[in-house]
Amino acid sequence: MHKKYEFDAAKTKNEIIEWIRNYFRKNGPDCNAVIGISGGKDSSIVAALCCEALGNGRVIGVLMPQGVQEDIDVARDLVKHLGIKSFEINIAETVNALLANGRAAGLCDSKQARVNLQARIRMATLFMVSQSMNGRVSNNSNYSERYVGYGSIFGDTVGQFSPLGDLTVTEVKAVGAELGLPDKFINKIPQDGLSGKTDEDNFGFTYEFLDKYIRTGDFGGDSATAAKIDRMHEANMFKLLPMPMYKSNFYEVEW
Repeated sequence: MHKKYEFDAAKTKNEIIEWIRNYFRKNGPDCNAVIGISGGKDSSIVAALCCEALGNGRVIGVLMPQGVQEDIDVARDLVKHLGIKSFEINIAETVNALLANGRAAGLCDSKQARVNLQARIRMATLFMVSQSMNGRVSNNSNYSERYVGYGSIFGDTVGQFSPLGDLTVTEVKAVGAELGLPDKFINKIPQDGLSGKTDEDNFGFTYEFLDKYIRTGDFGGDSATAAKIDRMHEANMFKLLPMPMYKSNFYEVEW
């Protein structure tokens, strides 16, 4: 049985803007929003939402290419379009130095370690900027990515507030349209920013299929892809749940 599903992009946009305002009222009334800017839909829309909520004078974009990034001009165009302060910090030397130091110590680094290291260095960079600029770091992940575990734990899954974490890619794009962002920021083909592949190449299925399935349960007869999504979700639950913590059984002794 398919679930009933409705989405009001205008209402959601306004609710997120108010949610961001409330977050900053409680967690830093004079703080700035610090956002890692890739030029993709998620970071572009988070930045635009923060501008609406706080004013562009309290939004800081951080561009973090690794070496040469072919589409870096899209990220630069976004900060110009929004009129926000930005820093461009190339992470290549940091990533390469850490890998070299590990190898010098005898470590044989894995491909997975090399790929995820970039995301973790970017997050460390964001917090460096944040603590230097009286900031709060956004998490730009969306629900579609989170559902299938598409992110580097302690990398792009980290942040201090998450405006899009409960929205699918389809819903995020609709909010972006409501914000009036130019199409190139909303519909830029999503890539992982690490391996050079598109998100959908990595998945083996489209965001359209994923979003429809997780919102309604409808898989259009493609049970194999639905089963793959279920397996990915189950295998990556550890990224969504709080870190397991040992609970002691100590008890108080009366004196």
